[in-house]
Amino acid sequence: MNISFRSLLLLAGFAFAFTSCEDDETKPTVTGPKSVEELAAGNLATRTLTADKIYLLKGAVNVPDGVTLTIEPGTIIKGDKATNGSLLIRQGGKIIANGTAEKPIVFTSNQTKGNRAPGDWGGLVILGKARVNAPGGSANIEGFGNPIPFGGSDDADNSGSLKYVRIEFAGIALAPGNEINGLTMGGVGSGTVIDHIQVIFGGDDAFEFFGGTVNAKYLVAARTTDDMFDTDFGYSGKVQYAFGMSDPNLSDQAGASNGFESDNDANASTNTPQTSAMFANVTIVGPQATTGAALPAGGNKFGQAALIRLNSAQSLYNVVLAGWPKGLNISGTPSQTNFDNGSLNVMGTTLAGIPVGQELLAASTVAKFNDPANKNQIVANNSELQFNTNAFNLTGPNAMPNTGSTLLDATKAATLPAGFEAAPFRGAFGTTNWMAGWTNFDPQNTDY
Repeated sequence: MNISFRSLLLLAGFAFAFTSCEDDETKPTVTGPKSVEELAAGNLATRTLTADKIYLLKGAVNVPDGVTLTIEPGTIIKGDKATNGSLLIRQGGKIIANGTAEKPIVFTSNQTKGNRAPGDWGGLVILGKARVNAPGGSANIEGFGNPIPFGGSDDADNSGSLKYVRIEFAGIALAPGNEINGLTMGGVGSGTVIDHIQVIFGGDDAFEFFGGTVNAKYLVAARTTDDMFDTDFGYSGKVQYAFGMSDPNLSDQAGASNGFESDNDANASTNTPQTSAMFANVTIVGPQATTGAALPAGGNKFGQAALIRLNSAQSLYNVVLAGWPKGLNISGTPSQTNFDNGSLNVMGTTLAGIPVGQELLAASTVAKFNDPANKNQIVANNSELQFNTNAFNLTGPNAMPNTGSTLLDATKAATLPAGFEAAPFRGAFGTTNWMAGWTNFDPQNTDY
């Protein structure tokens, strides 16, 4: 993430259109011929997208105030590359996209099989009315000719529901401070449901939370170009059960690709609400299955497994960070002060497979990180975690801990704060692989 204010400038001037198109084959739910339907240029009206069609986003497609877009399980929506097709849920608009494990909803590239790439289309953007710490309590997404705000005073705001949704090849880093992510959430409130979402092959961040209070569960960020889980503008929600996986060949050549990146704002201000997100039961595997392994040229800009900076008070509980060139960096005096005073906590967290001397990058964090009461640990090699051997497999990862793994030892897990499910283990997985059945780690070779 570039920490300056975002805009969607490149989308300016694109006609609003939403088109369905025929395709030779679709997977996994639609077979046979598909009807063709076109919508006139302009904002969407309340309607339902059905699984017997494939839909094409052309330019910036809006779901405006008072409109609900419903998407059936198994529906496929493609983003047009030429116009950076995107779907924007504006304040007061709603999206109800509830797939199932057997019939996930898929947002993907319109390019042909074998020719897809990160950044083929814009992405999914949801803007709500929950608090953000921008001056005045509101901010605008620029580039549409008129102000398009996010943020407000309704922390319980409801922008709809996303369940069992895949977002593939989305996210465009247009320029520093002008970026579209796989799933961008601005001021999204706690009335919104975000559950079982995969972002893969993102051209920028996988998930970005610009303020707001929305909670999320079962998130997958895989093979993204930039950060996996990015929080700022005062985001204060809770995320439980998340998996992140790096592709050694993909990193942000303009900066550094991190697992977590968190700021209060670009100026490390004391603006409120303070970024105070809590992440629990997360596994993030980096680009190095073997400690210190050489990285290819395309992966030479990896950063830290977790970078918490600029007065962020984001906390980590029962998190596993494995196979990174650098580990945990609580950067700068304001965030280090947050760590010291307990508004930023790191507990039950394991750093594995990180070169000696690079595990904890801020000397001031060492004593508290290593305090036995916090149940953190550092191990030299990923093998010591007793992961499944496929944890770093790019097209079929399985980061389940094997029987006997210390990650399953409840006595070594931190007690989670109120609001989380009881999950007395470290990392994203206990004895159930919740990624099975609905995720896809090889969308390049999928027939849609």
